[in-house]
Amino acid sequence: MSNNDQITQMLTILLIVMVFIFIALAITFVFFWLKSRKKKSETEDGKETLTSDAKKIAKEYTTESIFKFMEFEKIEDNMIVQKKGMRYIMVVECQGINYDLMSENEKIGVEEGFLQFLNTLRHPVQIYVQTRTVNLNDSIENYQRKVEEIGYELEKKKNAYLKKLQSGVATKEELHKDFFEVTKQTNLYEYGKDIIANTKRMSLNKNVLSKKYYVIIPYYVEDLGPNSTFDKEEIRNIAFQELYTRSQSIIRTLSSCEVGGKILNSSELADLLYIAYNRDEAEVFSIDRAARAGFEELYTTAPDVLEKEMRALDEEIEKKAIALANEKVIQARSPKQQEIDQKRARLQELVRQRAQMIIKQNAAYLGRQTAQSATRLIEQNDEDNQEEIVEEEKPKRTRRKKTEKLEQEDNREEGGTKDVEEKPKKTRRKKAVNE
Repeated sequence: MSNNDQITQMLTILLIVMVFIFIALAITFVFFWLKSRKKKSETEDGKETLTSDAKKIAKEYTTESIFKFMEFEKIEDNMIVQKKGMRYIMVVECQGINYDLMSENEKIGVEEGFLQFLNTLRHPVQIYVQTRTVNLNDSIENYQRKVEEIGYELEKKKNAYLKKLQSGVATKEELHKDFFEVTKQTNLYEYGKDIIANTKRMSLNKNVLSKKYYVIIPYYVEDLGPNSTFDKEEIRNIAFQELYTRSQSIIRTLSSCEVGGKILNSSELADLLYIAYNRDEAEVFSIDRAARAGFEELYTTAPDVLEKEMRALDEEIEKKAIALANEKVIQARSPKQQEIDQKRARLQELVRQRAQMIIKQNAAYLGRQTAQSATRLIEQNDEDNQEEIVEEEKPKRTRRKKTEKLEQEDNREEGGTKDVEEKPKKTRRKKAVNE
C-alpha cells in the first residue's frame, strides 16, 4: 500500500471519529436542554400554584371580615357573645416593640419567635389594629391634683421656715436645712407646672394618635358536635375554658418574640367596642362617662342618618305649615278688617277730602275768598306730595319755573302789583269765573 492510500485511510478514520464525537455532543446538549426546560416548567407551575394559593388565602381573609367581630349581642365573662350564643370571642391585647431600633441578632430572634407563633396556631385568629386619639384630659387632671398637693406642702414649709427665721431660736444648720427643703419643693412645684403647660399644649394637637394591636380568638359552639346535650351555662363555661387556654398559649408563644400580651376583661372589651362604634365621640365622651350617664348600649351616641333626615323633614313641614296658615288667615279676614286696611291705605286722601268738605260747609262763616284759598292750598299740598319724587328727578331749571309761578299766584291772591304774564292771568281769571 502506497503512502497516499495510508494517509487517506487515516483521514477517513479521523473523520468518522469526529462525526461520532459531534453526534455524542449533540445528544448530550439536547438532553440537558430538555431537562432544564422541564425544570423551568415545573418551577412556573409551582409559582402559579403558590399564586393561586395566595389568592385563595387573601380571598378567605377578606371574606372573614373584621366587621363580624364587631357584630355582638353582649359582653359576659370577659367574652363577646355573638350569633345568639353560637360564637364566643376573647381578645388578647399585644404590646408593640420597636423593631427598627433592634440589632440584627435581636431582629432574627423576633422573627423566629413570630414564626414559632404562626406554626403553633391550630385555630383561626384575627389581627385587629385600632387607632385612637390620645386623650390627655385625665392625665392633666391627675397632674393638677398632684401639683396642688405639692403647692400646699410648699406653703406649709415656707410658713414654718419664716416662723423659725423670725423667732431667732433656730440654729444656722436648721435654717439652712429648711431653706434647702423649701428650695427643693419650689423647684418641684415649678417643674410640675411646666409639665401641665406642655401637656395642655400637646392636647391641643389633634394629630396625637396611638395604635393598639389585638388578637381576636373565636370559638364556635359547632365544635362540640351536632349531638351535644349541654345547656347554655355549660356551653359558656366550656367556651371560656377553651378560649382562656388558647389565649394563654398565644401569650406564651408571643413572649418568645418579646411581645407582651394580656386578656381583656369585660370593661376593657366594652371600651374597645365603644371606640370602634363612636370614634369621634370617644375623644370627648369616654366609656366611663357613658356608663355613669346611664347608657346601656355602646352605640347610642352615634347619630342615625335616617333619624337626622326625618328631623330635617319635620322642620321643613313645620315651616311650610306656618307660612300656609298665615296666608290663609290673611285671606279669611273679615270684610270689615279689609275695609279698615283699605281706609288706612287711603288715609291721606280721605283726610284731604274731609278737610275740603269742612271748608265748604263753613264757607259762609269763613268768607268765599278765604274758603277758595284754603281749598286751593289743600289741593296744592296734595299735588306737592304726589310730585315730590318726580320733582327730585327734574332739572333745576324746571323746578325754578314752578316756584316762580307759585309766587306769582300768591301775589295776585293777596292783591299785589307785580307784573304777571298774560297767559297765566287769563287762565286764572277763567278759573275764577268757573268757580
